[in-house]
Amino acid sequence: MKLWENARMIPMADAIPGTEVIDDGALLTDGESILAVGRREAVLSHAPLADKQVEEVVDCGGGLLLPGLIDCHTHLVYGGDRSREFEQRLEGVSYQEIARQGGGIRSTVAATRQTAQQELASLALGRASRMCANGVTTLEVKSGYGLSVEDEEKMLSAARSLSERLPVSIHTTFLGAHAIPEEFHERSDDYIQLVCEEMLPSVARQGLADSVDAFCENIAFSSQQVRQVFEKARELGLPVRLHADQLTNGGGAALAAEFGALSADHLEYTDEAGVKALAESGTVAVLLPGAFYFLKEKQCPPVALFRKHQVPIALATDYNPGSSPVDSLLLVLNMACVMFGLTPREAVAGVTIHAAKALGLSDRGVLQPGRRADFAVFDVETLAHLCYPIGVAPARMVVQAGRLTPALHQRS
Repeated sequence: MKLWENARMIPMADAIPGTEVIDDGALLTDGESILAVGRREAVLSHAPLADKQVEEVVDCGGGLLLPGLIDCHTHLVYGGDRSREFEQRLEGVSYQEIARQGGGIRSTVAATRQTAQQELASLALGRASRMCANGVTTLEVKSGYGLSVEDEEKMLSAARSLSERLPVSIHTTFLGAHAIPEEFHERSDDYIQLVCEEMLPSVARQGLADSVDAFCENIAFSSQQVRQVFEKARELGLPVRLHADQLTNGGGAALAAEFGALSADHLEYTDEAGVKALAESGTVAVLLPGAFYFLKEKQCPPVALFRKHQVPIALATDYNPGSSPVDSLLLVLNMACVMFGLTPREAVAGVTIHAAKALGLSDRGVLQPGRRADFAVFDVETLAHLCYPIGVAPARMVVQAGRLTPALHQRS
């Protein structure tokens, strides 16, 4: 057993009302699990200590100890570069127009198809390493830049390999319905048939995906086409999530709710009927302020409606080369507070307890006995200190599955 002491803790178990910071906090772990959480004196009186000895005591340096951060929406695996599109947008060309010109997702598809799996994994490793240094212990990674059976599987395999080289849990999401590949131009129904009849069954058979996603939008796929993908996912026993209502109100939130989706993501144009549907289905609203900022969007997601109807709000980087080249979940905390009006506690809940729910993970996201020993320690006083600066220092220490990451533990 290990005792992690000299910390100021916020367990996040009662995410929004919250308890005050636990001063003189300590955490007792055994292998990958948490045994006890609370003030040091109470933790040391925990029953298992009568039978087993503490093998190691770790000083957390008086830092703020939180559940390990969870980035529940990323497009981390890809090839190529889209800096030219950044210039185009500065010149006034819209995201939709760039996509219609063959740029956007399609340009990344071309580059990703030309990049070998090993190189994709190597590129993603650097991106994920920076995320881990910021306290991320669980990372969702989507496919969607391959758009063929072989290339989608290549992306998912590259994503899976990250957990072998980094102290991070990887949740892979099949996003074959991300865009219409060039070879299926004006034949989107035929492409959806390929997704449902070949891609999804192959991915499921090999166990390459933990969930299925789709992009329901006027520049991507219709609700009817997404429905076909989700029906196939349900048949294969895979949970779903959805890129919904980002650019228009296409009823994406309601569609996600109809299928009991783990999450509906973006949601800038979701109306109250869609929010009510999410509330009834228990679907998490995942907000992506990085994309909102980078695309210079004007309409914010309906945060007041999410609060009114008690829809859990998660946050993620949406890391991708075209619309959100943001690898810092700490920066996303600041963006969500400044642009969307979240409180610091709401924001941190969005990258811990609610992000875990968005991935269907009940064993993490809070500090409680029996939960996975994923946590991070930051050199800040309060949650506000974590959220209000732009460019918070990386975590003092990151612990994933009960193991301290030596490369990230740079200060004693």
